[in-house]
Amino acid sequence: MIQSISFEIGGKELSIETGRVAKQASGAVLLGMGETVVLGTATMSQEPRQGLDFFPLVCDYEERKYAVGKIPGGFIKRGGRPSEKAVLTSRLIDRPVRPLFPKGMRNDVQCIAMPFAVDQECPPDVLGIIACSAALTISDIPWDGPIGAVRIGLVDGEFVVFPTVQQAEESQLDLIVAGTKDNIIMVESGAAEVSEETMVEAMKLAQKHIRTICEQLEALRAKAGKAKREVPLFLVDEEVIETVKREAGEEIRSAIVNPDKAARESALSDLAKSIIARLAESVYAQDEEKQKQLPEAVDTVIKKSMRNLIVKDRTRPDGRGLTDIRQIAVEPGLLPRVHGSGLFTRGQTQVMTVVTLGTPSESQTLDGLEEIENKRYMHFYNFPPYSVGEVRPLRGPGRREIGHGALAERALKQMIPSLEEFPYSLLLVSEVLESNGSTSMASVCGSTVALLDCGVPLKAPVAGIAMGLINEGDEYVVLTDIQGMEDFSGDMDFKVAGTRDGITALQLDTKIGGIPEEVLARALNQAKDARFYILDKIDEAIPERRTELNPNAPRITVLQIDPAKIGELIGPSGKTIKRIIAETGAQIDVEQDGRVYVATKDKTGMDAAIRMIEGMTKVPGVGDKFSGPVTRLMGRGAMVEFLPGREGLVAVEDLTTQRVRRPDDVVKVGDVVNVQVREIDSLGRVNLTAMGLEQEVESLADNVNQQPDFSKRESTGRGNGGRGRFGDRDRDRGRDRDRDRDRDRDRGRGPRDRDRDRGERPPREETRDRAAAEPPAGEPEFRARSAGGFPKKESGEDTNVGARFRPKR
Repeated sequence: MIQSISFEIGGKELSIETGRVAKQASGAVLLGMGETVVLGTATMSQEPRQGLDFFPLVCDYEERKYAVGKIPGGFIKRGGRPSEKAVLTSRLIDRPVRPLFPKGMRNDVQCIAMPFAVDQECPPDVLGIIACSAALTISDIPWDGPIGAVRIGLVDGEFVVFPTVQQAEESQLDLIVAGTKDNIIMVESGAAEVSEETMVEAMKLAQKHIRTICEQLEALRAKAGKAKREVPLFLVDEEVIETVKREAGEEIRSAIVNPDKAARESALSDLAKSIIARLAESVYAQDEEKQKQLPEAVDTVIKKSMRNLIVKDRTRPDGRGLTDIRQIAVEPGLLPRVHGSGLFTRGQTQVMTVVTLGTPSESQTLDGLEEIENKRYMHFYNFPPYSVGEVRPLRGPGRREIGHGALAERALKQMIPSLEEFPYSLLLVSEVLESNGSTSMASVCGSTVALLDCGVPLKAPVAGIAMGLINEGDEYVVLTDIQGMEDFSGDMDFKVAGTRDGITALQLDTKIGGIPEEVLARALNQAKDARFYILDKIDEAIPERRTELNPNAPRITVLQIDPAKIGELIGPSGKTIKRIIAETGAQIDVEQDGRVYVATKDKTGMDAAIRMIEGMTKVPGVGDKFSGPVTRLMGRGAMVEFLPGREGLVAVEDLTTQRVRRPDDVVKVGDVVNVQVREIDSLGRVNLTAMGLEQEVESLADNVNQQPDFSKRESTGRGNGGRGRFGDRDRDRGRDRDRDRDRDRDRGRGPRDRDRDRGERPPREETRDRAAAEPPAGEPEFRARSAGGFPKKESGEDTNVGARFRPKR
């Protein structure tokens, strides 16, 4: 039977339906908002898994490209491994769901959220949390839910619930909160330096809407919920715990108090083995069932002893006070050759971050259920086994590593300069070298140090701190800078990152049924003090910012060209741009709007690449100044290559102040002449002048005192600026000689008989010889035909030389 509910949340209608699809799952719902439809399912195994000391819960978020009308790329069209977005969303579902299962449960449970259709105005990630919560709520799986989840934005100073894509782009805050009717369980946030007070107000607003969602899910459970199944819970007998506490409580307490992690863990491990062996032989020699419970009972007593130490004695295992921060060391520029590096050490947690800069084309392309976008700032986090003294195979990043990398990335994202301010792609890799808690926040601090060492103009340095919580009854003790043992045995892991002006990232995970808002507010203020302390340490290590990039980093220059010139720059099949890259060693990226990014490692290559690109794309204007070699000499002037591959004519009168017959009287091919554009004629040809400029050529030294003439000059009568019928500058070569020859062309023969048949007149020997010896200048095709266009006879005179070819009629 189909049951459904529908209600408004944040100005949008949310509908949940069950009984239509996936009816063999323990619980299944179809959730819709706008045109986004998400399937949420929950299933539990019939029997518990034996031999486990943890709850086997798996939460998966499955992306399907059909939800947005896409076919997956590549040769294999079937979806492969989950995207980073899918992994992060799976974690978003797992983190608020897990704390509400009964302690000691060992049945396998799987929650799956699968978007069937996605409206870009209603992102499916938060809806996946609600869908899985609804599926668990109506299922027969034991679970202390429901929970609700909302996304909060901050646009123009106003909070927005479930913001649209456009609102999210303008928002200063991206806050996801999940919880029960009364308490917050999970927080995930990125922000642009939002104050602690604003963040608390946003969480209060989220809690209000979460309460509404939970009430509606309870109504759905009343209509369509199943009776909860009874499952075995593997709990330690209280009598065994009390026995361990009575027999070895003081020994455990003494072993806990040790500032060195390795020594403390070694002592506790040896002590635990001794206690288990001793009690198994004495107290429980005849009770095998309780002997099996001894290892977990010892662990329980160790946790309780540490918690009592903090709550009652107000001291911590390493001897610190509740708000004390471990010793900090900051070392920038530790590695040679890399673009930037930073080593950050806090107690026995140590992270090395390395920065690599690249061109915009090296950014990551994201092609998920959202619009395709390029991600120019990437942050990877690696947690090798040696960081905790363990041995295990390296299998690539897991969910935890992907999540920690995303958190560090989010913490720094708002402080990275824009592409217009800093035209680089950035890859940061954080390598955890030692771990004793809070490695993700150490990655944030180490990344700030590495970016400053690289010379990246950060808007402000960022630091991060992990806050913990011990809850006993009504008492909540907030801890600053938690270490591994306090994280493992505590009730909260609250990571806060930001600058001196505000918060840039939050992540909250709890192990209890929620945390009151006032406790979170206290933790935020306590984290602020710690953040400022760490920023002071970073400032001490790097008192002055780099004004230039690290010498090992590439240099990128941005040129703006006419978009119509892009094809000319790239050339057929990329031939032109490949030639520039090969000759200069530069890396060149061309955008559709005409922006050209040129990256090189040395100034020489950069200058050469820019000159070649400008030579192909720059449109010169009157008065623009250039310097270039003389490439050709002609009767009227000299041709100067003012840009690579671009020539302009410097007429004799614009070349020198002296009265000379020919340009080769003052310059020769190869001389470098400083010129400026005098005129661009109607055909786009550039006329240059060397007047008014200092010259290296000695014969042109007087030019600096002569003002250039930018007035348009009259044509010589032959059209096209006096360059002949075809505008060929070579065609006027020797025109004075030709004019004199024309004057006596008839050589006393008298007027020509124009009615005479040309075919009856034999060719004159003089004309034929001159044609063979002096082919017309500027017409290479005619010269080629005259020189060898006709076959010679094997012997005797070659009558074809210089003869005109006439086709038969």
